[in-house]
Amino acid sequence: MRPDPKAELARLLDVMARLRDPETGCPWDQVQDFATIAPYTVEEAYEVASAISAGPDPATLLEELGDLLFQVVYHARMAEERGWFAFGDVAASIAAKMIRRHPHVFGEEEKRDASTQTEAWERQKASERAKRAETGTLSGVASSLPALTRAAKLTGRAARVGFDWPDAASVLVKLEEEAEELRAELGAADRARLQDEVGDLLFVLANLARKLELDPERCLADANAKFERRFTSIETALSAKGRSPAEATLNEMEDLWRAAKHSERKA
Repeated sequence: MRPDPKAELARLLDVMARLRDPETGCPWDQVQDFATIAPYTVEEAYEVASAISAGPDPATLLEELGDLLFQVVYHARMAEERGWFAFGDVAASIAAKMIRRHPHVFGEEEKRDASTQTEAWERQKASERAKRAETGTLSGVASSLPALTRAAKLTGRAARVGFDWPDAASVLVKLEEEAEELRAELGAADRARLQDEVGDLLFVLANLARKLELDPERCLADANAKFERRFTSIETALSAKGRSPAEATLNEMEDLWRAAKHSERKA
């Protein structure tokens, strides 16, 4: 029999209140604030994403979702202590927003397909931003998002009003242009200019992923995993010979890299 969600949520809220109790709570939890907890919130969100991409394993996903929920409870408790709002207000707010954004489910509107719903969702979000005096096309794109994700979201917003490349091939042309600009700066090696040009290159790459309907963060995460897997293969092969990468030549490691790459393609 599964635990009662209402009872368990009440218990979690009580646990959080006791941890933050100014007299009998945990010394570490007592001194935390929104700024110090925010990095953990971001980290836990990534842990959930990692658990999903790895399988998911139900036990791991359950644990990571619990950690993420605890972050929401933590922030809500700190807000309640300041008299701003409590967890119930958070839950009520998101429930009301979802109902408002899905009139085809909770109201009288006709059923929508996925494309129509996406368009309606964006109109609703634009209306909500306008009520918050966020009138610019790019308003509301969180500055705390990972840079590649934010680049894709910013240009996605601009694309809705017609400011966009016509296709992925056009983005590739721009990518080549930015690569040439970076190449021109290599001789001078001015760090500020190099940073600016590398930023431009990454920004265009994020746009290319968006035009191909790919998540740039996912693309880079997969590339990271591939590099880690292949480099570990190099270390394993060298270790079998009683050597380390530091003792090998670049040509040797390149040969082992190509072997690892070939092996993956055959698998």
